[in-house]
Amino acid sequence: MEITVRLDVMLARRKMKSKDLARTIGLSVQNLSLLKSGKVKGVRFDTLARICAALDCQPGDILEATSGTLSGGHEGAKKNPVAPSGGIAPASKAVIRGEPR
Repeated sequence: MEITVRLDVMLARRKMKSKDLARTIGLSVQNLSLLKSGKVKGVRFDTLARICAALDCQPGDILEATSGTLSGGHEGAKKNPVAPSGGIAPASKAVIRGEPR
């Protein structure tokens, strides 16, 4: 299963700029940009909750689960990545990947 970040869509619907959201939720513009582009391995629940509160939405409005196969040998990856103090963990792919349970 792949998780696609649709934060850009919700920002457009709310007519909010990334820098305004970053300031509102206390996240750096750089970290928000990484999250928005999907270049992260994970996001903390409290960060996700702050984003949802600021955008008046649900997590499902920003994260979309799609069926698909994992590529690049991520099967052995950590299930719980440790995020830096900014609230997100950097990744090298544009899609957050998770293992089916």
